[in-house]
Amino acid sequence: MISLPVGPYDASMIRITIEDVRASADRLLSTVEELDEEALREPSALPNWTRADVLDHLTGAAHAYIRLLALARGTEQPPPRPDGLRASLDQLLTDAAAMPAESWETTVTALAGWRHPAWFTLNRCQRELETHHLDLDLGYALADWPAGYVRWALTDTIASLTARSFPVAKLTATDLNQSWPLSPTGPAVVAPAPTLLAWLAGRTPLSTTDPLPTPPPWPLPPTPGWG
Repeated sequence: MISLPVGPYDASMIRITIEDVRASADRLLSTVEELDEEALREPSALPNWTRADVLDHLTGAAHAYIRLLALARGTEQPPPRPDGLRASLDQLLTDAAAMPAESWETTVTALAGWRHPAWFTLNRCQRELETHHLDLDLGYALADWPAGYVRWALTDTIASLTARSFPVAKLTATDLNQSWPLSPTGPAVVAPAPTLLAWLAGRTPLSTTDPLPTPPPWPLPPTPGWG
């Protein structure tokens, strides 16, 4: 059984996670800051998405997270939508740093209908930034994913897949020396943790002797029973 934190979230962990999100945002913004209009119109690694489409999506996601933090604080009307990705991420990080400690445990509802504590918004944001940084197809690679992010996102994804009886018997991350049982049936999949995570997120196919099931659409909702 994979456990995720469902009780009070430690203040030091909040600070660390905010800084992790900030670092992910800085890396992505550094990648795209010199792109011209022609480069933005070029295809991304996502089918039928340009790089501009990916950045527009990230801007919208950041605004959605700003809205969730505002709701957790008890603000009836979320702030106006910031103009552009950098401004949206700056606003999100400013709001997160000023968040009252008691508000982090407030349950919020994502646009997709998922319910989770406000602190999980930070994890969702980093997942969006790291995955879509890869999607931009501008040299950011699996090896560039932070190890802490990979460990968290892989554990979270496997928990969701286990709850949905994803037909893989076991996943083994060779670089972590760790295995996760998922299902009574199905193949065993062995690969480095970033490769496993990219496959489960629908980004990187795996070459194996056994046929593999297709992972469900990414991202998956959290599974700890936040209701």
